[in-house]
Amino acid sequence: MLVAGATASWRGVSSVNIPNLLTILRILLVPVIILLILRDRYQAAMWLLLGAGVTDALDGFIARRFNQLTHLGAILDPLADKTLVVATFLVLAGTGLVPWWLAAAVVLRDLVILCGAAAWYRKAGCLEIDPSWLSKANTFCQISLLYLVIGAHAGVTAIIPWLPLFFSFTFSTTLFSGLHYVVIWGRRAQRL
Repeated sequence: MLVAGATASWRGVSSVNIPNLLTILRILLVPVIILLILRDRYQAAMWLLLGAGVTDALDGFIARRFNQLTHLGAILDPLADKTLVVATFLVLAGTGLVPWWLAAAVVLRDLVILCGAAAWYRKAGCLEIDPSWLSKANTFCQISLLYLVIGAHAGVTAIIPWLPLFFSFTFSTTLFSGLHYVVIWGRRAQRL
């Protein structure tokens, strides 16, 4: 059984709802954003990335505010976030706009969390999807960095001299949030 937070109740809530449709829209935006970056259409990619960020905020707000939390949404929302972040970091690294070490850290963190979650599910028989505040801050930093990098190459943000600092900061949040999950799940595993 997959659970999204201890208080989520899905009984009687249809999976076809506005929050889930917004999440699906975010997933569908990913290949479009990637294609725009590969075609050097940075301004359009930047606006779509901003739109994806808005849908992320809206789907969570609407789901909680109007009691539309669903099992499907609990799976799709983090999947949409990770698909957007990982794919965009990889394509930006491939085009030389983001260092490979940073893209590798982003991918490795998510793989460690995914493998840990799979191992936990096998051992415990259930999985609670409840992102920590550090993980949420990390996702915000990662998406903000993507927006700044794409915006800089679109001529919208003038932060290119500051990018190495932003790369280092995002690397730090990625590393610490990944380690945070390892510690949290390690402690939970000891209590089993």
